Amino acid sequence: MKVVYSCVAGLDVHKRTVVATRMRVTEEQRVDWETRTFGTTTPELLALHDWLQMWPVSHVAMESTGDYWKPVYNLLAEDFEVWVVNAQHVKHVPGRKTDVGDAQWLAELMLHGLLKPSFIPPAPQQALRDLTRYRLSVIQERTRIVNRVQKLLEGANIKLASVVSDVQGVSARAMLAELAQGNTDAEAMAQLARGRLRDKLPELERALTGRVQAHQRFLLSQQLAHIDFLDEQEARLEEQIDQQLTLMSQPPEPPDGADSGSETDAPASPPPSRDWQAAVTLLDTIPGINPRTAVVILAEIGVDMSRFPTANHLARWAGVAPGNQQSGGKRYSGRTTKGNRVLKTTLVQCAHAAARTKGSFLNARYHRIAGRRGKKRALMAVAHSILIAIWHMLTTGEVFHDLGSDYYDQRSHDRKLAYYLRRLEQLVGAPVQLPTVSAPA
Repeated sequence: MKVVYSCVAGLDVHKRTVVATRMRVTEEQRVDWETRTFGTTTPELLALHDWLQMWPVSHVAMESTGDYWKPVYNLLAEDFEVWVVNAQHVKHVPGRKTDVGDAQWLAELMLHGLLKPSFIPPAPQQALRDLTRYRLSVIQERTRIVNRVQKLLEGANIKLASVVSDVQGVSARAMLAELAQGNTDAEAMAQLARGRLRDKLPELERALTGRVQAHQRFLLSQQLAHIDFLDEQEARLEEQIDQQLTLMSQPPEPPDGADSGSETDAPASPPPSRDWQAAVTLLDTIPGINPRTAVVILAEIGVDMSRFPTANHLARWAGVAPGNQQSGGKRYSGRTTKGNRVLKTTLVQCAHAAARTKGSFLNARYHRIAGRRGKKRALMAVAHSILIAIWHMLTTGEVFHDLGSDYYDQRSHDRKLAYYLRRLEQLVGAPVQLPTVSAPA
């Protein structure tokens, strides 16, 4: 088998240990290797770094096992070409799996160029991704607490959710605060309603009449305080995300010793496709995407689409592309594969919003597929279309051009006209002649 890299290393990474194998091709065209075990603390990983540098190692391969690969990657990426590979692509022969065997197997695959590296974003994008993912966790936790509030109200015979649309709205929140303080006057609490909710005062009085016990008031006060804390955390995260976007959108600093006053040496502003804030504005033109979801999408895929050769590569990486399983000339399950879970979930949420945007192409695509394939498949198809559009927009810098809700009708106008004319003739039982429409002057 052809040797692609002459000196490589394979790492089998665990929580406490790293089994490393360095492998090289000698002048006699013989493969030589050594294996050692290191710890995962920073001094021990630095010892691994020095051990790899004793040989002219050019590439290092390791599996993406949880988060254990990150400390190793942080200390080796500066001096080596580190490849984090998918564990499914490097499975060993069953019955021969050991830590030493896995490290040697990774080194051997790397030696012959049989590995494919995973996408590892640069450090600024990793920071933005950490912030957006933690914000998502805070939002999910807040949703869980709101559901617990609703469960507690049902147990106390309070039917507030049957009258108001949001139990955390301004009016409902004021009523819940009164309940937590021990107020039992339903008429007085109903008077806290604002706006159009005041048209439902009798219904509010009946809904707020219940049997709230002492422990339920205590739990309600704790849950409301928890929601306030999570709202504060989300606001701080929003501020930090904006600062990170501003920092990432700034042009690069000039090198040391460069003449900042020279026109030729002055750093140019990043192109629109590389400006993060401009990319957020660009993605905001897609139906179903707002600035918040645009930041989440960009934090996962970045603004440089050159790392994905085509839009289909990006869709496959995200896990929104149809699967392909064929055997014996037959095509079996076409369900989507596992991909980036955060990106996939966000795209499906955007697809939900886009499917409700009337008069848009994405709305027409959803209804076209939902009728014959189901709502879930239709949402995944819309998410796939959104991601394909994002790849082209970030590549060319163009805004989203909606094809319109009549795109499918106009694409095959004559064929559809002949079909409906034939159906009409079958219903009336006689030939139908369409009137000729003269072209406007």
